[in-house]
Amino acid sequence: MAPLTARRAGLANCHTCSLLTPLQQLAENHGHCPRCGSLVHSRKSNSLSRCWAFLVTAVIFYFPANLLPMTHTAHLGKVQDDTILSGVIYFFATGSWPIALVIFIASVFVPLLKLLILSGLLISVQLRSTWRPAERTRLYRITELIGRWSMVDIYVVTILVALVKLGALAEIEAGPAAPFFALVVVLTMFAAMAFDPRLIWDRMETPRD
Repeated sequence: MAPLTARRAGLANCHTCSLLTPLQQLAENHGHCPRCGSLVHSRKSNSLSRCWAFLVTAVIFYFPANLLPMTHTAHLGKVQDDTILSGVIYFFATGSWPIALVIFIASVFVPLLKLLILSGLLISVQLRSTWRPAERTRLYRITELIGRWSMVDIYVVTILVALVKLGALAEIEAGPAAPFFALVVVLTMFAAMAFDPRLIWDRMETPRD
């Protein structure tokens, strides 16, 4: 026998204050939480379609974010444009491998991994997969947690621009890739927020034929 769930028990959880409220009471309160007044849904509205929309847009912006220059540097008459990967290679070649590793993990590896994981979760839910629901839920939580740290590359560029502006021999400006990269990070965060991990467990109760 399947374990009793909040939905089967006629309860809904508020995303704002986490209050469990009977569905009948919600109906009497026009769908709003009786404690904080937020609109309560048994499941996030249009979770899959909204998550796919954010994710596909992030994938589109991922390419210019990595192909266009992230920084534009002028030093003693020499002008140089660097993408994220060329910046990683530069730091590694000059012996600053810890910085190169941090930028590579936060700015290349993590955003790509988030795109792949969220795509896999969406596909598994739509295929009504019953494979390792606890591990998939844990993977989603980790993805949601680490996503914001992808902004470290933008922080590095901002700090470099602010510091070099104080000198007279060099100048660093953010390149055209910066806004695309910021959009990728924000969109993947929105995609993770739009995804409802409870859908993973709903498929366990109604598995694919």
